[in-house]
Amino acid sequence: MNITEFFKEHPKVALGFSGGVDSSYLFYAAVKAGADIRAYYVHGPFQAAFEYEDALRVARDIGAEDRLTVIEADVLSHHEVTENPWNRCYYCKNLVFGTITERAAADGYTTIIDGTNASDDPSDRPGVKALQEMHVLSPLQICGMTKSDIREASKAAGLFTWNKPSNACLATRIPTGEEITQEKLDAVEHAEDALRKLGFSDLRVRKRGDIGLIQLPAEQFADAVSKRTEIEDALHPYFPQLALDLQDRASK
Repeated sequence: MNITEFFKEHPKVALGFSGGVDSSYLFYAAVKAGADIRAYYVHGPFQAAFEYEDALRVARDIGAEDRLTVIEADVLSHHEVTENPWNRCYYCKNLVFGTITERAAADGYTTIIDGTNASDDPSDRPGVKALQEMHVLSPLQICGMTKSDIREASKAAGLFTWNKPSNACLATRIPTGEEITQEKLDAVEHAEDALRKLGFSDLRVRKRGDIGLIQLPAEQFADAVSKRTEIEDALHPYFPQLALDLQDRASK
């Protein structure tokens, strides 16, 4: 089955939309296939501000602004999430897709889809279990499309997301078992934004106590050393101490 055939079998769907590579291509493919699709972006503290802007841009670029619904979700009001257990993503997905399912049903959509692809390892993603329990369909996985397939197809379609770096939610920057707070999420987001303004990309700043652990692709290490003072000045308001992870982020 290819993606067009999937939408022929499922002509009316609600999409859990993040503005990332996978869900953006899925949104585009559904519109191109003539499906009745409504995309739901759940806006909350775990998403960086640029992700929301990217989601809006994708909808504009594919001429589907009127098919995008933004929902607010207060994930920090749920202790199962803020306590940050090893399977936090399970509880978070339940909350997010439960919210989408409820809103979609009110809008007349009963089939829910997401951007999980054939490269994703379900054994390493507790959130996949939640999606399975809620009977969320993953068209890209069903059609055997890997991450590289999706990037190639996105490039051919002219989507700006084709080479967008993967960007897991901000909560992943906080160690398992440490309470998640808005203050910690803000520190991580602002620190990462500061690094992007200095020219870095495909990066992470992970909270390790009072230390901000910077993770970069190996080819950016030399630039990080040469800009050490600028990095310290830019990130000091968020982390009193900084460290550079010498393992290539691309190998993680």
